[in-house]
Amino acid sequence: MAETKKQEKKTSTKPKEEKENKEIGKNEVIDFSGKYIGTVGRRKRAVAQVRLYETGKGQIIVNEQKATDYFPGEGFNIITQPLKVTGHGRDYNFSVLVKGGGKSGQIDAVKLGVARAILEIDPAAKEALKANDFLTRDPRQVERKKPGLKKARKAPQWSKR
Repeated sequence: MAETKKQEKKTSTKPKEEKENKEIGKNEVIDFSGKYIGTVGRRKRAVAQVRLYETGKGQIIVNEQKATDYFPGEGFNIITQPLKVTGHGRDYNFSVLVKGGGKSGQIDAVKLGVARAILEIDPAAKEALKANDFLTRDPRQVERKKPGLKKARKAPQWSKR
């Protein structure tokens, strides 16, 4: 009985996927091979690892999904703002791995990572990115809860007796 379980485990291994090309949606294969520039963007508790590939068609993949699917609505427009300002909208492919935080923090983290990647590849774009505050990291964090308090600063109601 124990031998059959070990054999089942050995035969049920899945084939490894290629790391170079990712299959997104129906019959779409996006080429993520070649040189890339890696940057990091942060906001609140969200961390985005951004890879800018030097050859591409302007496709952005976030956590192995299309950016429009991962950030529906206005989110995709926000993360592409640095590309629109610098005029690099269709020049590069981006692969993003984002973790932590909520969607709003993730959107701002990806936007900062994309702006930093553009700055690495095109230093002349610094003025345009800086004028629109795309290179500024928002340092605001949630304040920790202190012992004896209900929240970070809210104290329990005081009573005289």
